[in-house]
Amino acid sequence: MKTLPLTLSALLFLAACQQPAADESAATPEAAADATASYNAAQKAYAAANDKMHAGMGTINADADIAFMQGMIPHHMGAVDMAKVALEHGKDPEVRALAQKVIAAQEAEIKDMQAWLDKKGVAAEKPLTAADHAAMGH
Repeated sequence: MKTLPLTLSALLFLAACQQPAADESAATPEAAADATASYNAAQKAYAAANDKMHAGMGTINADADIAFMQGMIPHHMGAVDMAKVALEHGKDPEVRALAQKVIAAQEAEIKDMQAWLDKKGVAAEKPLTAADHAAMGH
């Protein structure tokens, strides 16, 4: 029983040290647009690739194998899109060479995953709509 007051004190201390909740207005599309307003062209292209990738991941299938394939296709497509941004905006020869390798490897894997889904008679996942994202708090 002597540990109860100590435990409660520790919990209260930890609770007091927590970061305050983020302002909910920062989660609005307008706030997100404001946050990216100062981005340069490369940053904007990376952000667009990221948004496209996440939208493409859609809902998660109950079958773990199908969910993996459906989720990895847009994930790999996102990597291809990012690599293309690196080729368009980047200057470092090592980064550009790696970006070209990423494109080749990811596109080959996308074909393999799509072929697996086709063989199983399963479609690639449908992208989420803006309403879906809003409902999930994105």
